[in-house]
Formats: sequence, C-alpha cells, structure tokens
Amino acid sequence: MRPGRIERDGAPPIPQVWAADRWASRLRGLLARPPLAEDGSQALLIAPCASVHTIGMRYPLDLVYLDRAGEVVGWREHVAPWRFSACRRAAATVEFHGGAVARLQPRLGEVWRWRSARDVPGEGGQA
Repeated sequence: MRPGRIERDGAPPIPQVWAADRWASRLRGLLARPPLAEDGSQALLIAPCASVHTIGMRYPLDLVYLDRAGEVVGWREHVAPWRFSACRRAAATVEFHGGAVARLQPRLGEVWRWRSARDVPGEGGQA
C-alpha cells in the first residue's frame, strides 16, 4: 500500500491515508493490520471499489464512497463487523474507524483527492 493523504474541498486534509489500488492490497484491506485512528486522521482508500465487507474486522468502519471524479456520492456510518455495504455510483471507497465520519462531516459533491506522500511538499515520501 502506498502512503499519502486526502485533500478535501475547503476542509483540512486527512493526513495519513494508504492507497490500496492493486489486487493484493485491495483483497487484504485492513485485515490483520493495527486499527485505524478513531479521530479520522487515518484511512484506507480502496480503488476501484464500490462495495466493502467487514468480515474479520474487530471494530466498526465508517465508509465514504467517491465517484470517478473524486466527488463524495455517499457514506455509511458504523458498519459493524461481519456486514456488507455498497454504493452503486462509487468508484472508490475510503475506510475509517467507526465514528470518523461524524467528525469529518463530508458533504455530497465535495471533492476528495488522494496525493502520494512523494507529491506532498515537506513530507519527503514519509507518511
């Protein structure tokens, strides 16, 4: 998985986001990884992805669905372990620890852009 961040229209960025954009990293997702921060400062971007399962998770997830242009097209809060969620218009899904969406307050149509840590000035490839 590649480290980076998500920049949002008119809102503070999400500083620590890993991109799962290859088959193996999408398949594994968050399984057998340390829990994401509960404050919404960490996330996993899965692309392409229009549906998510929480089989094997030990904590609930908040999910934000993005279309091909990066616009927020929906979200689901507190998806419990052993559940499934999908969004027909989604091209990518951002996974957070449960409770993060309430803090982040996404807006429908808001644009989220993932940037590699290598492309973020001052981060020097470290995230």
